[in-house]
Amino acid sequence: MRITCPLCGERDRREFTYKGTALAIPALDAGVAAWDDYVHMRDNLPGAIDEWWQHDMGCGSWLKVTRNTVSHEMIAVVAGEASGLGLAAAQAEDQA
Repeated sequence: MRITCPLCGERDRREFTYKGTALAIPALDAGVAAWDDYVHMRDNLPGAIDEWWQHDMGCGSWLKVTRNTVSHEMIAVVAGEASGLGLAAAQAEDQA
């Protein structure tokens, strides 16, 4: 498997560490149920899913990778800060 880092270009998967499913972070005051779902519940369906990967043997960037879990095809890769899934994005949505 090869992942294209936005900063370093295409690299072997062994340069990266899988960090889990990329889900929108609940607001800080979302309550226990929302945080329990975020931490523990995963659908684990076949097909395209968003995942967090870190280029730890390269530039260190966090990446949101859209990957097909059946074929392992890398569909899209974006820098973590451009993913819109961070805590700041969740808090901005709550204020809107």
